[in-house]
Amino acid sequence: MLRTLTLATSLILTWAATAQADFELSIYTGFQTAPHSRVEGEDDTGEFSFLSEWEGRPFEAPPHYGIRGTWWRNENWGFGAELNHTKVYADDDTLEDNGFESFELTDGLNIITANVFYRWPNLWLKGQVTPYVGGGLGIAVPHVDVERGDQKTFEYQLTGPAVMWAAGASFDLNETWAVFGEYKGTFSSNEAELDGGGSFETDIVTNAINFGVTYKF
Repeated sequence: MLRTLTLATSLILTWAATAQADFELSIYTGFQTAPHSRVEGEDDTGEFSFLSEWEGRPFEAPPHYGIRGTWWRNENWGFGAELNHTKVYADDDTLEDNGFESFELTDGLNIITANVFYRWPNLWLKGQVTPYVGGGLGIAVPHVDVERGDQKTFEYQLTGPAVMWAAGASFDLNETWAVFGEYKGTFSSNEAELDGGGSFETDIVTNAINFGVTYKF
């Protein structure tokens, strides 16, 4: 995870150095959940297929968070990159019913995207509030933590494509700092390899209400 976070942060800060006053660096956390999804695969005991109930546990270590860089090319349109550290845990009933000790993507289900944002600058409250919407395309790089019997997988993997969408509003504190709140969703199509042989596939959606702070360069 440190390597992934370092790479994403380096990319965002490189853009910041070239973007000058049009660049914003944002960090956020919040409450994140995920609806159930089907998991299909095979391991050394044979094939498996089940509907997993996912838990987000956003405030348990490692917590849910994100870092986003946005280069505003004009008054309305911005482009950038983002690392979203979201998480999913199979619940206890899913684990027990299918013989797993653990089945989770929790450090985390890392979604890295290239984004496009549109904003309506200084729309409300005497110009201090700016609504925005955005979307992005990228990849999922989760930490796969799966254990059943003697077979255990515990590693980062590139598991497939991902998309994100967001809508929110920022509130200017001054010319340099702002705070924001938003709804943010992600979709990732994941195919992961299991140590000792086998693999699994699952499509995961996450939903989050985030709150964060933005620094304007």
